[in-house]
Amino acid sequence: MGFFKQKFRSVKKLPDWIFWVLAVIYRIIFKCFYRVEIVDPMNYRPTGRGMIGLAWHNRLLFFPVLFPPETRRHTVAVISASRDGQYIADFAAQFGLGSLRGSSTRGGASAQRAAIQAIKAGKNVIFTPDGPRGPRYEIKRGPVQLASLTGTKIVPLAINAGSCWALHSWDGFQIPKPFSKLTLVIGEGIDVPPDLDDAGLEFWRKKVEAALLAVTQDPVP
Repeated sequence: MGFFKQKFRSVKKLPDWIFWVLAVIYRIIFKCFYRVEIVDPMNYRPTGRGMIGLAWHNRLLFFPVLFPPETRRHTVAVISASRDGQYIADFAAQFGLGSLRGSSTRGGASAQRAAIQAIKAGKNVIFTPDGPRGPRYEIKRGPVQLASLTGTKIVPLAINAGSCWALHSWDGFQIPKPFSKLTLVIGEGIDVPPDLDDAGLEFWRKKVEAALLAVTQDPVP
C-alpha cells in the first residue's frame, strides 16, 4: 500500500481525461442537489472583467460553476505551485478558468508579475487570500499590493452555504450538505490608493479583510 501511495505522490500531472470525468460528475451533483442565490447589488457578475476577486480558501468547492462561462473565460485564479495545486489548476481548466501558479509561500513574486500582465490583458484575477496555509480568514498583502499597483478594484466574494460539513483541516474546508442553499455574495468593489508604503498596505489589508468578512456568513454545521 505504501508503494502505491508513494508512486501516486510522485505523479505531478494526471491525464486530462480524469479531470473531464470528475467535472461531469461535479456538474451533475451541483445541478441536482443545490439551490443557488446570487446577491450582486453592483451588477458585477454578468461581465465580471477587470477585477481582483477574493474568496476564502474553505469555500471554493462550487466556485467554478457560480459564474457564467463568459466570465470564467476571462478569469485566472492564483493557485499554489505545489503538486496539489497542479491538480486544482487542471480541474479548474475544465470550466474555462485559467491559472497563475504561485502563492505567499512558493513562487509569489512570479505569480504577482503574471497577475499584473493578466490585468493589463483585461482578465479578472482571483485570490484565496488566506491560503495556502492560513491563518484562516486572515488575508495576505499580495492582492492589496496588486490593486495598488494596477488601479484595479478588489471585489469581495463569499460563498455561503446554508448547511455544510467542515473538514478537520487548517481552513475547515466546507462541503455543503445536499439540498442546502448556496448564496454567492458579491460585495462592493474597493479602490486601493496607489504608491502605498508599508503602513498603508497594512491599513488597506485590514480594510479589505473586514469587507470580505462582512459578506461572509458561517453556515449551520
